[in-house]
Amino acid sequence: MVNYSEIFSEQGIDYLTYRALVDQLLLEGKTTGPDDSEAMLHYSKMNVQRMNRVDKTASLTDELTTTINNLKENYKFLVITEGWCGDAAQIVPVFNKIATESLGKIDLKFVLRDKNLPLIDAHLTNGGRAIPVLIILNEAVDQVFAAWAPRPQILQALLKEWKKEITEMPVIAEKLHGWYAKDKTQSTQAELNELLKGLEG
Repeated sequence: MVNYSEIFSEQGIDYLTYRALVDQLLLEGKTTGPDDSEAMLHYSKMNVQRMNRVDKTASLTDELTTTINNLKENYKFLVITEGWCGDAAQIVPVFNKIATESLGKIDLKFVLRDKNLPLIDAHLTNGGRAIPVLIILNEAVDQVFAAWAPRPQILQALLKEWKKEITEMPVIAEKLHGWYAKDKTQSTQAELNELLKGLEG
């Protein structure tokens, strides 16, 4: 059984620490996880640029901001991620913006997937260890209220269709990140807004 409290308090790191970890590992010629291949290093470098862009350009919608401000309870957000994951790069900055907007109602921590396999195996997507995964816990960190992963449903459906026609992963990745660039986090925010509204409804 997963001990969420222990993972959150002992392994969880905040957003700035997570970003600094990815940067430091890249300086050492490494990425998060066990694979330090040139391809994985390339993905991580690209993802730093993606996170920087979302950090700078994305703003929370009025609807999501209102939902956050209306939260009555406090929550713990535990995010499973990795620096080499393209979806995570497009989405984890949004989690950080939500936590920042909450003014202390949401405590956000990040853990690495490949160092927490029992945790990710408790939150598989269609049988796979897809990330990022957002796990929403109560303040005591002993109850899971909700989980969301690993990308907006509309993109999940598109990706399924693309994989029927395209076998080259770089081509799929280009389409994926092109979609994120056009969407500007709007679909992600809309789904997270509904998730948060459901917490106290």
